[in-house]
Amino acid sequence: MALIVEDGTGLSTAESYISVIDASTYFTSIGNAGWAALASDGVREQSLRKATTYMVSRYRFLWDGTRFVLEQALDWPRGWTPIKDQPEQYGAGANYYASNIVPVEVKRACASLALRSASAELNADLTRGKLSVTIGQISTSYDPFSPQAKRYPEIDATLRPYLKNSFGQTELVRV
Repeated sequence: MALIVEDGTGLSTAESYISVIDASTYFTSIGNAGWAALASDGVREQSLRKATTYMVSRYRFLWDGTRFVLEQALDWPRGWTPIKDQPEQYGAGANYYASNIVPVEVKRACASLALRSASAELNADLTRGKLSVTIGQISTSYDPFSPQAKRYPEIDATLRPYLKNSFGQTELVRV
């Protein structure tokens, strides 16, 4: 089944933010051979679907702006997403991204997550970190401060311009 890529119109059937060809071009341009080493385009498509599903579940309520079309399958395109790294034009108020695009950074984050998903679960079941383990008389101490979910700081940093902000910090809700 061919991968259906969001084209900026708010497709109700979209499965990915980026195509296999565009992801391949991106990885080639940054010198990452891992993507090309995947078995086939079918595997790449599956990885892009997994990455997009992760992004929707992880960022759905964190994106700035609003979904453009009610029936769209994915979170992009979006309306009223402010451009945060440009000064406001005099008298014009905030500048906004076009409501018929998927930003390049969103596409690249999807590609990066897809490569990760080819070798590991993006949203794996959680386990608690152990502070100590005793074999005789069996004893285990769990770390109360261990992360409750796998984190991808590179992806969060890449997507920061599109997420709701408070004093310059990304509002990531830990569930």
